[in-house]
Amino acid sequence: MGETGPSLNIRQTATGVVVPVRLTPKSARDDIVGVAECDGDAVLKARVRALPEDGRANAALQKLMAKWLSVPRSSVQVIQGGKSRLKQIAIDGDVRALASRIAERLAAL
Repeated sequence: MGETGPSLNIRQTATGVVVPVRLTPKSARDDIVGVAECDGDAVLKARVRALPEDGRANAALQKLMAKWLSVPRSSVQVIQGGKSRLKQIAIDGDVRALASRIAERLAAL
């Protein structure tokens, strides 16, 4: 179910990358579903089964992103938008490897 649309804006940080994500909680399954435009920015669309209470949806998103990118769960963190659907996810690691892995995973959708 690949989507042709805006290209995801991945920002480089001192320790890795930051990826914008639009999260839909209370879904049927945990999944990364593509890229969409949201408020003029391209964001990664993700769905999780968890409810948006007590940080459960954020924790599920961190676990999902870690599994999707094959990185340790401890290297993924919600750094902005904890109570919003629009989030900024920091992923620690080699910038080139992460950017390449994200591009590969998106191409496979």
